[in-house]
Amino acid sequence: MAIDSKTNGHSNGAPKAPAELDASKLVISLAKELKPLPTPEELVFGETKTDHMLIVNYDPVNGWGTPEIKPYGPLSLDPMSSCFHYCPNVFEGMKAYVGPDGEARLFRPEENMKRLARSADRVALPPFDTKAVLELLKRFIEVEQRWIPTQPGYSLYIRPTIIGTRSALGVHASDSACLYAIVTPAGPYFRGDAKGISLLAVGESVRAWPGGTGGHKLGLNYAPGFLPQRLASKQGYDQILWLFGEDERLTEVGAMNVFVVAKREDGDIDLITPHLDGTILPGITRASTLQLAQAHTAGKIILPGVPANTKIHTHERVVTMSEVLRLADDQRILECFGVGTAVLVAPVGRIGWRGKDINLPVHKGGLGPIGNGLRTAILEIQTGVRQFEDWSVPVVSVDL
Repeated sequence: MAIDSKTNGHSNGAPKAPAELDASKLVISLAKELKPLPTPEELVFGETKTDHMLIVNYDPVNGWGTPEIKPYGPLSLDPMSSCFHYCPNVFEGMKAYVGPDGEARLFRPEENMKRLARSADRVALPPFDTKAVLELLKRFIEVEQRWIPTQPGYSLYIRPTIIGTRSALGVHASDSACLYAIVTPAGPYFRGDAKGISLLAVGESVRAWPGGTGGHKLGLNYAPGFLPQRLASKQGYDQILWLFGEDERLTEVGAMNVFVVAKREDGDIDLITPHLDGTILPGITRASTLQLAQAHTAGKIILPGVPANTKIHTHERVVTMSEVLRLADDQRILECFGVGTAVLVAPVGRIGWRGKDINLPVHKGGLGPIGNGLRTAILEIQTGVRQFEDWSVPVVSVDL
C-alpha cells in the first residue's frame, strides 16, 4: 500500500502528534559493577560521578522517546547540535536527603519542575510533562539511593538538564532535545566559612539585563561570570556581588540570592532581599527563606535559636550599595547571607566596594541567629525531621 507523504501515513489526513513524555515506558539497565562510595572527606562539590544516569530524547516527528536509566557514560551528540552553537541549555539544582525513617526525600521538587518548564520555554525547547519528569527523577533516586550521604549537612545533588540537539546550523529554535539527569554526593559548598565569604561588588560587568534571561536557569547565564570571578579571586574575594544600574542596586551573590538582616528602631528585624525584576533567579531557597521568616512572625513555626516574640519583617525591594554602607555605618546590619540549593545559607563577612571593604558582623560559626535559624529549619524540613507545608516529599514512585 502506498503511503501519502502529505498525510504522514494516516488515512484521515491528520498528522501524527509527537508523543508525550511517558514515565511508564521507563527502561532500567543497571550497571554490572558498582563504584566504591567515597568518604565524606573526599567529596568536592560536583566531582563525584555515580553509577547511573537518566536520559530520554525528543525529536519533532516522534516526540519523546523511551526514558532510560542506564550506566553513567558519555553522551553522543552531532557536532552541529544547537547546544554547542546557540546555547539552548537549561538545568535545575535539586537535592535528595535521607530522613529519620531511612527513606529518601526531595525538597519542594514541584517548584523545581515549574522552573525547569519556564526555563525550557524561554529558549523554545520542546515542552514536556513536569509530572512525568518528577516521576522519572524519583525512580532515578531510588536506583542511586546508596549514594545519599547521611551526615548532617550532606546530600545528593541532582542535576536535571535539557539541551537542544537539532543537528543543523542556522539560527533557529531547536526542535530536538535531550533530557538527562545526573547526581553527585555533596558536602558543604563553602568549607571553613566561619568568618563569612568575602564579596567584590561589581557593576561594570552585569550578570543579567531586564528583559533578558537572568530570571531563568540557563547555562548561558553562567559563563559570562567566569572572568569577573577570576579577577575577584585574584583580589582576594570569594565571590562576586553583582550590581546593576547607576544606583548600584544589589542583584545576586555569585549564583546565590542575597539577604540583608537589619535591626529596626522598634526592636523588630527587617529581612531584605532584592525583588524579582527579571534579572534575578527566583530561587527555591530564596522563596523558602521568605516564607519561613513570615511563618515565624505569624507563630506558625519557630526558627531554632530565634525568640518566638522576634518579629521578622520581609522586604522584596531595591537594595543599593549606598543603603548597605549606610546601614553598616549605623551598625544596623545584624548579618548578611547568600542562599541557594547548593550552598543553602552562606554567611557574608565583608564586601569590597569602590576600593574599600565594608566589614559585616561576624558570628560564632559564621551565621548569625536569623541565618542559622533559617538554615537549621530548612535542613530539618529537608530531612523530614520537621514537617512544614508538605515541602519534604518522600521519594516513593507510583506503580507504573
